[in-house]
Amino acid sequence: MRKEGQVAAVHTDDGNEAGDAPKQVHLNESDISLEDRYHRPLVALFDKTSDVVVAIKDDFTIVDVNASAEAVFGQPGKTNKGKNCATVLECRNLNRMVLCGTSSCPLVRVIQTMQPLANEEMIIGKATKHLCEVSASVTPVVVDGQPCAVFIARDMSALNVANRVRSNFVSMVSHELRTPLNSVHGFIDLLLQGHMGNLTDEQSLYLGYTQEGVDQLISIVEDILFMTRSDLGQFEVKQQKVNLHSLVRQVLSSLQPQALKAEIELGCTVSVHGPDLSVDPQRIKQVLNNLVANAIKFTPPGGTITIGSRPHDELFEMITVSDTGYGIPIEDRRHIFERFYQSNHSLQSKMGGYGLGLSIAKLIVEQHGGTIGFDTVMNKGTTFYFTLPLHMGQVEA
Repeated sequence: MRKEGQVAAVHTDDGNEAGDAPKQVHLNESDISLEDRYHRPLVALFDKTSDVVVAIKDDFTIVDVNASAEAVFGQPGKTNKGKNCATVLECRNLNRMVLCGTSSCPLVRVIQTMQPLANEEMIIGKATKHLCEVSASVTPVVVDGQPCAVFIARDMSALNVANRVRSNFVSMVSHELRTPLNSVHGFIDLLLQGHMGNLTDEQSLYLGYTQEGVDQLISIVEDILFMTRSDLGQFEVKQQKVNLHSLVRQVLSSLQPQALKAEIELGCTVSVHGPDLSVDPQRIKQVLNNLVANAIKFTPPGGTITIGSRPHDELFEMITVSDTGYGIPIEDRRHIFERFYQSNHSLQSKMGGYGLGLSIAKLIVEQHGGTIGFDTVMNKGTTFYFTLPLHMGQVEA
């Protein structure tokens, strides 16, 4: 390695006789700027990497793309410069719902918050033959005072094929488990109803415990089936006009016995004349059920859980589920929506669970074009919030 102040030797063949040694033009290090010395390798790196790299301005205009992006999009990079990224990238989630123009668009989220986004799985590409499943990272940068974003995507197609094989296997096993579990559940019901003769109080008590265990197993199997079908692209939402207040009341009514047992008060601040949403009612009930049931588990006796709402923008309503519970420990917050994540916190071992409820809630919300997040304060409570599309008189699915 040359020390500072040494010269760089640059070979040239200009003016040489045949067989002569090439001339050397000696340049001082000071003649080559530090910026140039480090800039050129970086340019070569981004040009040669197999990852797709796209630079995008805050008005979603493409500034530049690398060679790998040209291969994915099926056209020379210069033809993409100046275009709106939606006409080139057309990002979709794994269920092939277009994210462009929604609050789930990764570029919208990054440019609005100026916070980086990592490892978002999605599908990019305009033409059908150029669709590519990727893991994308979006990093905000400022160039000449203007906010921009660098979109980097890694092809995950081969890995996802292997994941689909695994998902198919899990789906098959889960489906085979569901049939005998439903049979056991049915026979327990018959016994508890006295169709096989009168039961003693002790027999009824133990059969009740057995039924609760079977119900929990059925719930786990159904959730695993839901996630694997989603991974296989077999999950879709059937949106229709739904009154938010009515939906919330149905959820709170179904969870009231669980809340009474835990000595928790359930509340609702959603107006009777609240907004109409364009959602799949069964799926949104599932989201609210998961969030409220989770809040019940992590709120001490005497606490409260409240479902509320407020306008988010002209297209979306924000729904909140607030509790006065224990809060989420700092070390768990970044993992909260990961599948099967189990906290090491002592409360987790007491409360049980298998770590799919919040993952399912996130998947359903994003399938509606919304986003989900949370705020939490230790020993004071947690608020989960998510956005859902307002009903605009659109044709129901």
